[in-house]
Amino acid sequence: MRRWTPLLVVVGIVVVLGLILGGTYNSMVDKRGQVDRSFADLDAQLQRRNDLIPNLVNAVRGALGQEQAVFGEIARARENYAGARTDQQKIDAANQVDGAIGRLLVIVENYPQLQSNQNIRDLQVQLEGTENRIAQSRRDYNAVTTSYNVSIQHFPRSLVAGLFGFDKRPLFTAQTEARNAPTVDLGNNATSTTPGATTTVPTATTTSR
Repeated sequence: MRRWTPLLVVVGIVVVLGLILGGTYNSMVDKRGQVDRSFADLDAQLQRRNDLIPNLVNAVRGALGQEQAVFGEIARARENYAGARTDQQKIDAANQVDGAIGRLLVIVENYPQLQSNQNIRDLQVQLEGTENRIAQSRRDYNAVTTSYNVSIQHFPRSLVAGLFGFDKRPLFTAQTEARNAPTVDLGNNATSTTPGATTTVPTATTTSR
């Protein structure tokens, strides 16, 4: 019996280590799943906003009766989001959409004929509601992602994380352009300026008969 004692001790140690390793692995799988679910919820709200944008753009374009440089910017931002494949690509594209929408809404605010358009006002209300849900989803996603990122850096979880490929996930932080409100001067050949971007905003014209 004594000759089996060392072997039993080794087996016991292996079993204990296996249980610890398995528990640590399962815990990190759960946390990573929470991050994935939270980002999926955020992605759904961002996609809803992406779907609302064409209606608002068409309504604004129709009311002005002329092209604005911001329309092309919005189209490119939506295409970038639709083509994004990784979480980081979607975060970057969503920030581009934020900046483009901000510039479009400034134009709307400065044109009385747009403010009096009921369809545009309704779309703005829908967009505002979506933006509120996006803001909450961002907070939820950043909370669970921060918890996950901190978790995989703690010892001995860091060893398990490195062994099984639990990588750090990106936080959803707004770019400088998205945080700063744009300003617009609607005089002749006016420009809409934001940090790092300049958009020409033609003055609406009317033809008298």
